Amino acid sequence: MNIPTKVKIVDVGPRDGLQNEKQPVPAAVKIELVHRLQDAGLSAIEVTSFVSPKWVPQMADNAEVMAGLRRNPRVTYSVLTPNMKGFEAAIAAPRSQWPDEIVVFGAASEAFSQKNINCSIAESIERFAPVVAAARERGIHVRGAMSCTVGCPYEGEIDPSRVDMLAGLMKGIGVQHVGVADTIGVGTPHKVRRALEATLRHYGIDDVSGHFHDTYGQALSNTLASLEMGVWQYDTSSAGLGGCPYAKGATGNVATEDVVYMLHGMGIETGIDLDALIDAGVYISDALGREPSSRVSKAIRTKRAG
Repeated sequence: MNIPTKVKIVDVGPRDGLQNEKQPVPAAVKIELVHRLQDAGLSAIEVTSFVSPKWVPQMADNAEVMAGLRRNPRVTYSVLTPNMKGFEAAIAAPRSQWPDEIVVFGAASEAFSQKNINCSIAESIERFAPVVAAARERGIHVRGAMSCTVGCPYEGEIDPSRVDMLAGLMKGIGVQHVGVADTIGVGTPHKVRRALEATLRHYGIDDVSGHFHDTYGQALSNTLASLEMGVWQYDTSSAGLGGCPYAKGATGNVATEDVVYMLHGMGIETGIDLDALIDAGVYISDALGREPSSRVSKAIRTKRAG
């Protein structure tokens, strides 16, 4: 086993976590969440999406959020840009407000691609190609999110050959890094390993990350299985925020707090202050009127209360 000694966490709570919230979350709250996460030591944060407010009303304040950030030079700020219109909107602001990284996404499931973005996998890649080229020309890093790499709400189990195909397509249009996502949280360690192995035929270990939802309580197991393969980058969500609007019953990404606790317990360095991270999760959960879904957060706060 080649378990890494250091892990990079990308907190996707401000974007992936909040995008499905029905109640409007003020821009000031989103900005404060980003600030609290970076103050807790997060070095990569997915901030917002430049998508049509008709489809994702929660992200209509994207430019306001980016403009309001107190930038930390050691932090990578990323945004989702699903098409050229979104990318152009993301760079319409002064250069100091541009994202450091954009995220494009594709699915290993044809049915999910049609339901999610109303086009085939091949069409989605064609749509992203000019976005990737435009970003790279401007020195903006490009990350690809690969959805449904182990299971799909419409097609069921996904064969690793589909992941292999998608990773190859992403590589072909110049995507620099890909995340292997268990979008609906049905994966188990063996299935996740197979999806990662398929991806690693196209990308080196330094350009692959894990993105695991916790619907069936498997996210930490899947993270450990990935660590044993040498994967050292993961998407997680503060307080376990999120879900998937196209996957009924899918819960949020694995809670950042739970992953950090496990990593620290294994002697793996993250650069994150767990107590400050827990407080950030409590902040956004209070704003949403509910408890954090992180078990570690609940346990540590109970301990704090004596």
